[in-house]
Amino acid sequence: MIRRGELAFAAVLAVVAGAAPTVGDVGSCGTAATALDVGAFLAERKALDCERCGECGLATQTCASACDPKAPSSVTIPATCFPLQHDGDVCLHALEHASCGDYASFVSDDAPTVPSECDFCHVVPEAGPLGEF
Repeated sequence: MIRRGELAFAAVLAVVAGAAPTVGDVGSCGTAATALDVGAFLAERKALDCERCGECGLATQTCASACDPKAPSSVTIPATCFPLQHDGDVCLHALEHASCGDYASFVSDDAPTVPSECDFCHVVPEAGPLGEF
């Protein structure tokens, strides 16, 4: 037989679990989307690149530029791309938590990769004439 305390606990647990937000309501509930401040993002990204290059012992030209206060950011955002502030925050968070191996690929001088969280503009190639691949 179930005791009253166990029954009360189960009832409270059911209420708490049932009061969870619906899918899509987590995050910017009731706030308007804000465009990314590209200048501020690029400055934060440059500082983070320099910090992570030091932490991971990376010595690429990209790292040297990131750590040079006079050099511009090596990151570019195409003019046709309009990322949101949330996109920039997610990108920086992913970079902060990336492994050193992954970071080495992000700052490679030969063939840098872009983490999916930082790929603000998915470039879709133009469709060719039918039959061309």
